[in-house]
Amino acid sequence: MLFRQIFDPDLAQYAYLIGCQKTGEALVIDPERDVDRYLELAEREGLRLTAVAETHIHADFLSGARELARRHGVRAYLSDEGPAEWKSEWARRDAEAVDGSGPIDVVFLKGGDTFRIGKIEVQAVHTPGHTPEHISFLVTDRGGGADSPIGLATGDFVFVGDLGRPDLLESAAGQAGAMGPAAHQLFESLPSFLALDDSVQVWPAHGAGSACGKALGAVPTSTVGYERRYNAAIRHSQDGEQAFVDFILEGQPEPPLYFARMKRLNKEGPEVLGELPRPAAMAPGDLLSARDVEGGVILDTRGGRGDFVAGHLAGSLHAPLGSGLSNVAGSYVEEDVPIFLVADEDDVEHAVRQLVRIGLDDVRGYLTPAELHGAAAGQLSGLATTDFEGLVGRVADERGLILDVRGLSEFEQAHLPGARQIAYTRLATLLDDLPRDRRLYVHCASGRRASFAASELAREGFDVVLVDDLFEHAEGLVRSEASVVSEA
Repeated sequence: MLFRQIFDPDLAQYAYLIGCQKTGEALVIDPERDVDRYLELAEREGLRLTAVAETHIHADFLSGARELARRHGVRAYLSDEGPAEWKSEWARRDAEAVDGSGPIDVVFLKGGDTFRIGKIEVQAVHTPGHTPEHISFLVTDRGGGADSPIGLATGDFVFVGDLGRPDLLESAAGQAGAMGPAAHQLFESLPSFLALDDSVQVWPAHGAGSACGKALGAVPTSTVGYERRYNAAIRHSQDGEQAFVDFILEGQPEPPLYFARMKRLNKEGPEVLGELPRPAAMAPGDLLSARDVEGGVILDTRGGRGDFVAGHLAGSLHAPLGSGLSNVAGSYVEEDVPIFLVADEDDVEHAVRQLVRIGLDDVRGYLTPAELHGAAAGQLSGLATTDFEGLVGRVADERGLILDVRGLSEFEQAHLPGARQIAYTRLATLLDDLPRDRRLYVHCASGRRASFAASELAREGFDVVLVDDLFEHAEGLVRSEASVVSEA
């Protein structure tokens, strides 16, 4: 048996390539949309990718299952658990060839169903809670003589150090009243996990940095025994069901706005991608003209916010490569809006891959940071900045408003008097609630998230000052109790 974990550090996402070396067949679990990486990896290992399996309908990235099934003839194994409204519509439609393009090969799984990849046995285990249809995959290497499983691909059920959040159907997808019952389902799913031998490996779909939980570990894999002993959420289950439900729902971070769109598109079926978009190199004036004519957006992917603050193309969003690009684009860019990049030549493909993984495919053009120096007068803008020491007195003198773009749980621990809290990932939905006749002083814990929010506010015409400072420097100004109503 061959096992490879494929990590996307930008979304903190893990996919898995599992291959039978005796027959040359391979399975990929929970792939992202740009599937060429998995096909190339299988080929390098002397395998052919014959199957794809999904643990659930994802909220944080577009799945590659349809791409593999439709374009590459790979058999898809998908959940047949949960209510009808949370099953893969695209798979049933494509399996019946409703559009006349020819049927795909798809198998719908109930808990307890098994299938084989060569001599490797894979059993579906229904593990609802994060989502109603969620299944995990128990893997046994029969070809290697094993009669017990080596590992469990847990998807968003069990992470290293945490469990998948049960609130997303409500907080991200808008299904009112879903989080309480989902949390109870998650509790009821735990016995199937805890019944496994301590030696069984845990292969999660996410690691530290993902918004699919609140305390994910940075270690890429674990074991049932280790999680039994040290996973905080599992340990809280020992205090009873209600104590567990209270714990798992408390302090979950505000999900980025694009999560709702990912849920919808993964259910309906992502567009078949084919080739990656190939944006054209453009001069600053041409890029700005195209942006204005086509109603597009500029994503400035430079890493240092100091460079962005000092000078950027007017109306650009600060979206550094990595998690910053995914969260900024996912939170502030509407579907089907033309996108233009500021990116080094070697980083353009990386940026394009990040964008198509969250369903933003219309990437038209780019220019390099070096070309910004050739921009004409009036084409560049800067961001006004201050620190927490400089903030003292300015808010009252200028009728300013402090905007705290940290998460609600951070805000409740400590915040500035009179501050208004809106998580930066939710800001776009609340712009109409912010005053345009006041100066907004935008801060977070370090200046990073605030720089994202400040660029969006400046793009929307607000008078903005970025508080580019560590929140710990505001110690003398901080009020520890929640004194204002949060907007998040």
